[in-house]
Amino acid sequence: MSLPLVVQKFGGSSLADADRIRRVARRIARERAAGNDLVVIVSAMGDTTDELLGLAAAITDDPDARELDVLLATGEHQSATLVSMALHALGVAAISLTGPQAGITTDGRYGRARIAGIEPRRVRAELEAGKVVIVAGFQGQSASAVGDSEITTLGRGGSDTTAVALAASLQATRCQIFTDVRGIYTADPRLVTRARQLPVISYEEMLELAHQGAQVMQVRAVELGWVNSVVIEVLSSFEDAPGTLIKEDPFVEQRNKVRGLAHDRNVAKVTVVAVPDRPGVARAIFDPLAEAGINVDMIVQNVGHGGETDLSFTVPRVELASAKKTLDPLVRELGARELTTDASVAKVSIVGAGLHNAPGYAARMFGTLADKAVNIEMISTSEVRITCMIAEADLEIALRALHDAFELERPEPIDAAVSAAG
Repeated sequence: MSLPLVVQKFGGSSLADADRIRRVARRIARERAAGNDLVVIVSAMGDTTDELLGLAAAITDDPDARELDVLLATGEHQSATLVSMALHALGVAAISLTGPQAGITTDGRYGRARIAGIEPRRVRAELEAGKVVIVAGFQGQSASAVGDSEITTLGRGGSDTTAVALAASLQATRCQIFTDVRGIYTADPRLVTRARQLPVISYEEMLELAHQGAQVMQVRAVELGWVNSVVIEVLSSFEDAPGTLIKEDPFVEQRNKVRGLAHDRNVAKVTVVAVPDRPGVARAIFDPLAEAGINVDMIVQNVGHGGETDLSFTVPRVELASAKKTLDPLVRELGARELTTDASVAKVSIVGAGLHNAPGYAARMFGTLADKAVNIEMISTSEVRITCMIAEADLEIALRALHDAFELERPEPIDAAVSAAG
């Protein structure tokens, strides 16, 4: 009879130095001693990925995409081998595998590949041999170049995606994401001291929180969990404390409609001023941005006057220079008056299942911000979210005011029952 299988993922902060690696190994050993098979996914140690990117930038302003992926993958290789060594030192049988060795194939895009498939034959064989399997996260092998062993990386947070994908493929009992916080909170506890940890949150709500700036979970990992019904548990690496379950939530109708707040400082506003108000203009602006790989988020077009209109939208702040370079010649071609940009903005969002069908929440959000003299520059909504763009200088005031206005510090009566049920 096979043992229950647990997939665990440890982030870079959990593996930042030798002492922390030994601590992680002891935690893995305890789980193994409890009678579980284990597949452990690891990120690169501490700031290794940023350091490797810095080294590449010191060599060239335009590193080759293939070589950069090969370089960045070594960070996770390093972590996997060191964790395996630490387990050997504790007398626990273990083996480290790269992403390709673990059977992970991708669509082949360097730097932001998506997982195309998993054939974990080697992983299963090592588990059957009684070993803990340590897998280097964040990477795979191009499905179209298996014979050539082309390494591709999955983008920021890709180790989360590796963990959930392997948990789905192996039909694991649990998928645990160990990080530097206890779980998912109603707001960033570094900015809102009264933020409360949530015992459970739905996939849909977590997806919106992640999309809108909450950095605890990677968006694609939550999507994979949702599609494959993998229950994800977010836990602290540094203390033994209950975490947060990301799963289908049967009590969603009984909860506070607003479950949490998200914020994002990595945003900039772009406005094409006095663009001709005629069909085809929006396509002429957004097609080149898409071709340049620039993500556009909130879009607002003002009512036209005198044959002209203003078109505003947001892009990630790190992509603002590229957006401006792409749009400058277009502005002249289209006959617009000018292109203006503002990088001193931020987004704040309220998130909760059923928000769209609950009257009064938008009004309360807007009123709360108005009472604090916070000006709203743009608004965007979805079924489970209302987002406002505001001045970055007002962000912390806005977060605290909204947290109080929606009484997010108050525990929900059903949380105790959910926690007891696991």
